[in-house]
Amino acid sequence: MAISQERKNELISEFKTHDNDTGSPEVQVAILTEQITTLNDHLREHNKDHHSRRGLMKMVGKRRNLLNYLRKKDVQRYRELIQKLGLRR
Repeated sequence: MAISQERKNELISEFKTHDNDTGSPEVQVAILTEQITTLNDHLREHNKDHHSRRGLMKMVGKRRNLLNYLRKKDVQRYRELIQKLGLRR
């Protein structure tokens, strides 16, 4: 269910805002989105796994808070990020 370190490094290199960036909201949202996607696939197969479902809800809430923060701080960065990730169709 966890994403691999190689995939995480790919996401960091794709969404970073400067060279040593690993913790900007864009990077955090991208990593959370990848984890949410893999957990959704797991829950489709194991629909009675309520412990993982709770973890999924926590991740979704964390991603929502980061997106709200980014929207308040810089609307243009927010719009670019949701466009790149394919959120909010």
